[in-house]
Amino acid sequence: MLFLALLACVQPLGGTVFYAPLRVRVAPGRFREPDLVLLLDVNDPRNQNAFWLGADLVVEIVSPDHVERDTVLKRTDYAAAGIPEYWIVSRRGEHVQISTTPIVSERRFAMVRVARRGETITLATLPDVAVRVDDLLPPQA
Repeated sequence: MLFLALLACVQPLGGTVFYAPLRVRVAPGRFREPDLVLLLDVNDPRNQNAFWLGADLVVEIVSPDHVERDTVLKRTDYAAAGIPEYWIVSRRGEHVQISTTPIVSERRFAMVRVARRGETITLATLPDVAVRVDDLLPPQA
């Protein structure tokens, strides 16, 4: 559902979305495998066959057995790699944490906000593209 929501937003604009297992290089010899990776231009030179050299957006769906990895460790790696936007989808908490504006030298994002059900998220790198938080979470019971 999340993959299709993002793909529907960026594909008409020439972008693409892929899902794991697709590695993204975050440093020489160091890789992460986000749940989803997005490029605004399918012809972007970061789009490589073996792995991507970066992305415009990476998305992680929090794994209950690896919360710290998804919410702390990977966020640090993506900020250090200069990934402009990182979404952490918490299905249990029913929210999406949006991290933008990486400060590479400090290995952190300058802007972090939380979006909940009923809200809409716009991509920092493409403000005309909006995704409803409800479309990123499982249906309510």
